[in-house]
Amino acid sequence: MIIEKIKIYKYSIPMHPFSIATGTMHFAQNTLIKVFTDSSVIGIGECSAFPMIVGETQNTCYEIAKDFAALWKGKDALNIEERLNDLHSFTAGNSTIKSAFDMALYDIAAQHKGQPLYQFLGGTKKEMLTDITVGIGTSETMAAQAKAFVENGATILKIKLGKNAIDDVLRIKAIRTTVGKNCKIRIDANQGWSFDDAKSALVQLAEYDIEFCEQPMRTYNDGFLPELMKASPIKIMADESVYNHHDALRLIKSNACDFINIKFAKSGGINEALKIVAVAKLHNIPCMMGGMLESRFALTTFAHFAAANPQIIFYDMDTCMLGHKVDPVIGGVTYNGYKVVLPDGIGIDADVEEGFLEGCEMITI
Repeated sequence: MIIEKIKIYKYSIPMHPFSIATGTMHFAQNTLIKVFTDSSVIGIGECSAFPMIVGETQNTCYEIAKDFAALWKGKDALNIEERLNDLHSFTAGNSTIKSAFDMALYDIAAQHKGQPLYQFLGGTKKEMLTDITVGIGTSETMAAQAKAFVENGATILKIKLGKNAIDDVLRIKAIRTTVGKNCKIRIDANQGWSFDDAKSALVQLAEYDIEFCEQPMRTYNDGFLPELMKASPIKIMADESVYNHHDALRLIKSNACDFINIKFAKSGGINEALKIVAVAKLHNIPCMMGGMLESRFALTTFAHFAAANPQIIFYDMDTCMLGHKVDPVIGGVTYNGYKVVLPDGIGIDADVEEGFLEGCEMITI
């Protein structure tokens, strides 16, 4: 199945301002690609640039996508390993834009087999209950937002922290007091704490029944994670500290995390994410399926991947519920309350409205 051309779009989606410890986003800096083959099968991929975390922007993704597309033109779309090696041989890193190309290949492969992506990956449908995220603000505004989510049926809250450890403890106290005990609370410091602050905060937060803390410190402090694991009464999930299966093995062997958050923008897509899951499974480390600010198209791919991997037991797939002002996606996953429901068609089984794409900057290679 030969690749004939690739369309690349600056797939920008306006958002309600979304704040984490490392910055605020006002729109999703996404890139969408469509890979056209000589058999009429079209594979679609999407990535979301989060520059303050992964170091790529929409502009860098768009420009490198042109080079990637030229590398693939005239080559076999079904040889996934060779096509991905084309990209890795061309440039190191750039995992975010690589993930869009990876996604499109798996979409093509699953369509070629006549299977939904989750089935192509060896999985079956399962129930996936997502958390819902409360961004950083004052204790009062965060507690009010948490209360509104719970009143709307949410049973798992993910609370963004990391600005100031002392204030963060007060934020969680206010939220737990407001929502009561019948709701799970996860926290995510997004690398915002020092080791001393992380240790102090986690000890103090234990009384508020926290399920886990995601990425408490900067990745350059990974060496302190084993010590933090010993001191913390709250379990630790690695996010930015794990981009690939080598990172996963390094942290697991040093007893530096209890859980791992998998995001395609970090791993470069499905291919490497499968290797992370394999390492986690070997060492009995549960995983979470997360993402950046992707649309419901990429979210559908995340859900396929999560359904295919029993090692993934946590789901952070709420961006489309929370921040996007528009939803241009056709088909794909739907929400039943906070349950993420997969579609039944072959491949990823989602697309983007042509009218929306007509308003996006685009190039064909």
